[in-house]
Amino acid sequence: MENPSNMTPRPTVSVALCTHNGDAFLRSQLESILNQTRVPDEIVISDDASTDATLAVAAEVLGDRVNPSLIVLHNATALGVTSNFAQALAACSGDLLTLCDQDDVWDPTKIERMIAEFEARPNLLLLHTDARIVGSTGQPTGESLFGTLRVSIDEKRSVHGGDAYKVLLRRNIVTGATAMLRRELFERAGSFPSSWVHDEWLAMVAAVSGEMDLLETSLIDYRQHGTNEIGVSTLTLHTGFGRLRTSRSARNARLFNRARSLAEWIASPGFEVPNQVSRRIIEKLEHERVRSALPVGRARRLRPVLAEWGTGRYSNYGLGLQDVLRDLVQPA
Repeated sequence: MENPSNMTPRPTVSVALCTHNGDAFLRSQLESILNQTRVPDEIVISDDASTDATLAVAAEVLGDRVNPSLIVLHNATALGVTSNFAQALAACSGDLLTLCDQDDVWDPTKIERMIAEFEARPNLLLLHTDARIVGSTGQPTGESLFGTLRVSIDEKRSVHGGDAYKVLLRRNIVTGATAMLRRELFERAGSFPSSWVHDEWLAMVAAVSGEMDLLETSLIDYRQHGTNEIGVSTLTLHTGFGRLRTSRSARNARLFNRARSLAEWIASPGFEVPNQVSRRIIEKLEHERVRSALPVGRARRLRPVLAEWGTGRYSNYGLGLQDVLRDLVQPA
């Protein structure tokens, strides 16, 4: 018989659940967490200045339970999504941390299936999954998260093959509500830069400094109800043309600041990033520097945009011709 003392202890799991005026949907989410085939060890609720019955619903559903243990933080003044998640994650004690929105519903096997991946892959830092898109009452829309984001077969192949950083340097495909990460990743990521959303930064740090992967299966119902803090929308021809009429300055400045924050992070002491990754991050920074410095006048942009297109960086670090068109057409 196997000696239990020689067995690797199972990882502990914390749920980082952020709330803000979420009493309409929180009960369903909490019940789906309690009904997991592998119940988490800890739930940390970080409430961002709710003025409704959010905390009362949480108290009613969770009651005096010992398992999972419960930590409730309440912000008198709202911190915002990213800072609130930073607070929730910092309060978690588990080996594995799973991000949780207040308005979704989890598949009963979500935690169990994701833990299995981490147990089988010691170097895995972050894992995210697909999701089923549902409406406000939970009815399926017939769409999936990856489908709505138009995650391509090539992008999935790159992530599975260890090149997730190449995908994320072009665009984010990670939705925090589907993600689980090792505590080590949160500690490695440090403070979330102001130009980044928490889940995007955690995914990028995992991709450039270790192993990140995705599961091509839907393990949550991702509820869209019109008041999501961060939702998902399908790009249509109409919305595409709408983007061409919006100012480019704020977006390009944000992309440049994000690239600069990432370049500064890899240069910080104590971390080693493979040379090929470092080179790509520096090239990404230079690409966004060029884009943010384009002239105001559209006619004067043509030459520098074509020159940048010739370097291949629009495809390697952005959306290719879509970004070229934006840079040529959008007003300053």
